[in-house]
Amino acid sequence: MNIIIAGKSHSIYANQICDAITDAAQVRGTGIAKRTPEYIIEKMEKGNAVIALEGKTFAGFCYIESWGHEKFVANSGLIVHPNFRGKGLARQIKKVIFQQSRSKFPNSKVFSITTGLAVMKMNSELGYKPVTFSELTDDQSFWKGCQTCKNYDVLKRTNQSMCLCTGMLFNPDLEDDKEIIKVKGKVFNRLKRIKQTLFLKNKKK
Repeated sequence: MNIIIAGKSHSIYANQICDAITDAAQVRGTGIAKRTPEYIIEKMEKGNAVIALEGKTFAGFCYIESWGHEKFVANSGLIVHPNFRGKGLARQIKKVIFQQSRSKFPNSKVFSITTGLAVMKMNSELGYKPVTFSELTDDQSFWKGCQTCKNYDVLKRTNQSMCLCTGMLFNPDLEDDKEIIKVKGKVFNRLKRIKQTLFLKNKKK
């Protein structure tokens, strides 16, 4: 299986990807924002999509969307072709698209709304935390995509404060703080070892 950043050469799969997304939405009974082949091709050409191929056979796909002047990004349209499900491919695609998101938009918060337990688990493994919808983007272009979901009336009645989906967020600022704490901890432990060594040497004298 080859999981790569999609490019212009992969535009031949655009129609198949759109069909797979539509079929998945019908099976799940929830809303996956419908996209046109042109929209998918645009994502590919900008390096904002990941495609999984078994030889030349389409196996899976996911793309990046940015919102609120790139303050937030989301990994959308995660799909695995029925012939390749049950093999952990979705998790692999999720990791690659997440890494691409962090590479292209290092200062952006990465968020997700989902009803799927499997997706929640994958998000958690990548460092996402459950949050209220108020912590997600207020860009109405994003929320407009929820109109194709059968649960949209719930979101509308609550003024976008809640729905059946769970909001999850990866905050790079918090991750940076964790790295600083790790570095400080390593420095502290190193100084502690040096002091202990000096103390033992002086004691022997």
